[in-house]
Amino acid sequence: MKLISSLTLFLSFTLIFSCTSLEEKPAILPIEDFFKNPEKINFQISPNGRYYSFLAPWNYRMNLFVTEIDKDTTIQITFETDRDISKYIWANDFRILFINDKGGDENYRLYGVNINGSNLKCLTCIGNVRANLIDALVDYPDEVIVGLNKRDPQVFDPYKLNIVTGEYKLLAENPGNIVGWMTDHNGMLRVAQAILPNGDVDLLYRDDENEPFESILKTPWKDSFDPFFFTFDNKMLYAISNIGRDKKEVVVFDPKSQSEVKVLYKNSLVDVDIIRFSKKRRVLTSAEYYDDKKEIYFFDKKTEELYQKLAEIFPDKSISVNSASLDEDKFIVRTYSDKTRGKYYLFNTENEKIEKIAEVSPWIDEQQMADMKPIQYESRDGLTIHGYLTVPKGVQQKKLPTVILPHGGPWLRDVWEFDPEVQFLANRGYAVLQMNFRGSTGYGKEFWFKSIKQWGKDMQNDVTDGVYWLINEGVADRDRIAIYGASFGGYVALAGAAFTPDLYACAVDYVGVSSMFTFMETIPPYWEPLKPQYYAMVGDPVEDSALFAEISPLLHADNIKIPLFIAQGTNDPRVNKNESDQMVKALRDRGIEVEYMVKENEGHGFLNEENRLEFYRNMEQFLAKNLQSISSENK
Repeated sequence: MKLISSLTLFLSFTLIFSCTSLEEKPAILPIEDFFKNPEKINFQISPNGRYYSFLAPWNYRMNLFVTEIDKDTTIQITFETDRDISKYIWANDFRILFINDKGGDENYRLYGVNINGSNLKCLTCIGNVRANLIDALVDYPDEVIVGLNKRDPQVFDPYKLNIVTGEYKLLAENPGNIVGWMTDHNGMLRVAQAILPNGDVDLLYRDDENEPFESILKTPWKDSFDPFFFTFDNKMLYAISNIGRDKKEVVVFDPKSQSEVKVLYKNSLVDVDIIRFSKKRRVLTSAEYYDDKKEIYFFDKKTEELYQKLAEIFPDKSISVNSASLDEDKFIVRTYSDKTRGKYYLFNTENEKIEKIAEVSPWIDEQQMADMKPIQYESRDGLTIHGYLTVPKGVQQKKLPTVILPHGGPWLRDVWEFDPEVQFLANRGYAVLQMNFRGSTGYGKEFWFKSIKQWGKDMQNDVTDGVYWLINEGVADRDRIAIYGASFGGYVALAGAAFTPDLYACAVDYVGVSSMFTFMETIPPYWEPLKPQYYAMVGDPVEDSALFAEISPLLHADNIKIPLFIAQGTNDPRVNKNESDQMVKALRDRGIEVEYMVKENEGHGFLNEENRLEFYRNMEQFLAKNLQSISSENK
């Protein structure tokens, strides 16, 4: 089947910067342009294709709205004032489900509301119970399957939940180590994934819900086998696997023979991330993966033709099909690039009419945004590290004040897309380097495995090597380099300040880990079943205590001599507030300049718009002060 890709040519660094002519220097844009709530986002179409929904701000909070397509009438159906709604789904033609938490505590509660705004009901408000959706049960309009840690905070049991009345029924009792459940195409609960005491994964299976689960595949923790959905006869599994191979490939697995029976797609360069199917036509449609940009491999001719048609209409944009009616005659299409959050369109396949329905952030002018260019460099031990470099428009591309921006996770990766942080920093005159250090996902098992127990060591070296590469290429000013990151990226920022104290002029830590010991002691209870894997990948606080002491920035605070800006949410369940408190105290006790922002109504990152804006205003001033950027010069 033909491969549709963005066909990005991977230019060498010298070629990227061989152009001597300068583009016009953009104006310094308001900080709100980058970080205020979008005008409209997250469009979804109803199963019957009569309506579409979206999120939009009301009283500075993202709320749900529904538009009837034929009548072009829109009504607001939620009126949340404390927290944004970020995730929702259509449960049936007349009812929508969404989740929300309190102050960032991540104890998500599931709510239901009719599309006219009536019968708003919290369906899982049971103390500090956290809910996750297992199956929307499209063929059973009034029911869904949810996971609830009601019986034990550490484990999630599957329940069948009536989304109108709120009544629920226990489907199975989690023995304590199951971390994932999966249904077949009839909504029957037939697959589970359990974590064994050594961190390995046990895949459990049953033919029907009257039988007990039995083990069909034990996977070493360093391998990956992710079942996505059943084949359409409900007999086998479509999965993404790297068992016996370096890259994750699309496979068919037979539970009866307990073996892989076919490889459907593989890519020699990167892992496959996700596979998709058509519920109506009961066919596998596509596989997606990231090289420099998102790429799609098509199993299905009709899906391929749809994307080809869209590519002809939007030749200079990346395209995603976000939502479809059950009849697959209407689709929500989103276009985007590195310089725009994009636009949403309603595409009717019957008359091939495509209609623009919203621009996510219409105040963003693409012509004022900077190019996000793929780059690569070599680590000190010979690994190829991929990443992205964004250089401000309209300035000489040499000896620039620079922000190093390592991603969180750490088992995630940066991708080519509109990143408001990157564009904000570039608009303020900073070059921005993002690197997919070892352990970043998508580059194969061997690349990932090189990150095992390498927090603060080889993973940190990959970041450091990227800084020196950018200096040697003449882009970064050696004396004006900052490091900023969130979550694991915040840890990297602290580690950079502690372990390479002469490399950076300042650092920004946003909800980052300061001590491996205290971090491991305060993980959320529902992560407990995953602890064996975490110990294997990061380290055991007892057995690896010497390693933890070596890589904890808090225990090396004496090395830090640069100004820091630290931000933290009080209710953060992942990185406890003490991680920031203890780092701030250790530095202030030594007379090191630390700006500390704490928000009582936030968790792992600032969701509320006013808190986001305050954070980035403070960060802007902090960077300008310590890097003497053009932002401060132009004000």
